[in-house]
Amino acid sequence: MDEALRLAEAARGRSAPNPNVGCVIVSSAGRIVGRGATAEGGRPHAEAVALAQAGKRARDATVCVTLEPCAHESARGPACTDLLLAARPARVVIALKDPDPRTSGKGIRRLRRAGIEVDLGLGRDAAKRSLAGWLTRLELGRPRITLKLALSIDGKIALPSGESKWITGEDARAHVHLERARSDMILVGRGTYQADQPRLDVRLPGLEHVSPRRALLTRGEAVDGWEIIRNPTDVYRLHDVNDLLVEGGSATATAFLSEDLVDRILIYRAPIIVGEGKSSFGYVGLDAIADAHDRWRLVDDQRLGVDRLEVYERAARD
Repeated sequence: MDEALRLAEAARGRSAPNPNVGCVIVSSAGRIVGRGATAEGGRPHAEAVALAQAGKRARDATVCVTLEPCAHESARGPACTDLLLAARPARVVIALKDPDPRTSGKGIRRLRRAGIEVDLGLGRDAAKRSLAGWLTRLELGRPRITLKLALSIDGKIALPSGESKWITGEDARAHVHLERARSDMILVGRGTYQADQPRLDVRLPGLEHVSPRRALLTRGEAVDGWEIIRNPTDVYRLHDVNDLLVEGGSATATAFLSEDLVDRILIYRAPIIVGEGKSSFGYVGLDAIADAHDRWRLVDDQRLGVDRLEVYERAARD
């Protein structure tokens, strides 16, 4: 299952609108005979890839998959439950039950009725983390939105002139590129676009080909090579985006926070003091300090060279 989860994570940012799933098939002799992950654009599914690789060796094997195999009809390809029934493995180990009502529990029931042993729950928490973008879109009708900020010790994102290259060091910037590779789309505001002319690509060795789509939050004219989003709430129209990374600047961050659309915040904090400069946020709709508490929880804290990364997730909404 660990290998299946690794494959699923590698597919994140490229599988939308489908979930990023990983699948590993272990033969009755204990050897891995098939590996698969959801392909770019969502098809073929992870199980289809792994089963094609395993061939006849899938019979009486153990199949480990990070999400319940789909059991509903689709014009884009066969249901993975049907493929598994034809392959006749002895056992299917599933990390997470599919919450999509078209499949939820149906795949598991059909496999069990056919005499295939099904175990559910191994690696559930890791699978939920990996699938967070797709799960958010399924639940809320929009992508999971991550807000990224590079800050000085005193909470500034730029000098008064707008200069912000580079607040953080190389290790932190490499981590940002990894986050980009795991996203379907990156968004900045018009001010950031005009000040920095950002490429928003992935510049990590071996991952240059996975640079996500670029979006601009603006009510102005369109820009070649960029998708235009007029208002933060337009994210509800992004049906082919599971993970959206918002990279700046202050007005854009404030706009998304004011609409309560941010699910996750990445703060890359550099050991520098800027003094007078541009703050990270403007007014986000709070009228009392008490209203600010219990909205965010720290889920990760790590060193990245000289910098520090803090990861916050939105507390459960009412």
